[in-house]
Amino acid sequence: MNQKSLVLTITKFVLLGLWLVITMFPFYWIVATSFKDPTVIAEYPVRYWAENPTLRNYRSIFTDATFGQYLFNSFLVASLSAAVSTFIALLSGYVLARFRFKSKPAVMMAFLVTQMIPAFIALGPLYMMMTRLGLVDSRIGLGVVYVAMCIPFASIMLRGFFDNIPDTLEEAAMVDGCTRFTALFRIIIPVMTPGITAAYIFNFVNCWNELFLSVTLINSDEHKTIPTALNGFISSFNIDWGPMSAAAVLTIVPTMLLFAFASKYIIQGLTSGAVKG
Repeated sequence: MNQKSLVLTITKFVLLGLWLVITMFPFYWIVATSFKDPTVIAEYPVRYWAENPTLRNYRSIFTDATFGQYLFNSFLVASLSAAVSTFIALLSGYVLARFRFKSKPAVMMAFLVTQMIPAFIALGPLYMMMTRLGLVDSRIGLGVVYVAMCIPFASIMLRGFFDNIPDTLEEAAMVDGCTRFTALFRIIIPVMTPGITAAYIFNFVNCWNELFLSVTLINSDEHKTIPTALNGFISSFNIDWGPMSAAAVLTIVPTMLLFAFASKYIIQGLTSGAVKG
């Protein structure tokens, strides 16, 4: 049995190691390409590492392109949209968890159905509506759309966290003189910090990586976000692999750092919200 267990353990680690190599190789290739000289990238045979690393690609995206502006736009839109959508979802999740009303199953079904519909299906009607409102090529308009996009999933997610908090906490607070609103913000929300953090991170990453809506609603370079800027490195006859790889690395790093520093809250939040719901 010991030999069999050892063989199974070795096999498991070998398979996990192969899977790790397969999943990490694209990221390694992007990083290696970002440090290669543009004249070397297109050469054959392919070089799997940067023999003479250079920062030329990173300098070019800030000098030849306004990548700093793209970073600012993405951070501004993603952070504010995630904050607003998380706050609204917090209130809607509380209502879905604590109150009973006739349309509650219909609301829950509507939230779930919105997650099944691809975003590009609604691009035409959405563009017409935003045009009439004068919000095309506007960071505010893009943020409004992102808020509406994030609310359904975050509401369902936070509803599961509220279900795990006993009603007695609110009842005790209201007996002491708190209203339901003050009990929510003074008693319940501090307990739900992991869930709120997890919801905010998911909303932020969704807004940070979103492409179809930003390409459709943003036209000027002044308001473009990072995914739209990355798409601009691809032309009809050429692809700027070096600068595009450098820009992709700078796009991935913030989300990686975010997940690294907040992984404790994400794991705790997801496991807490998955118990009920």
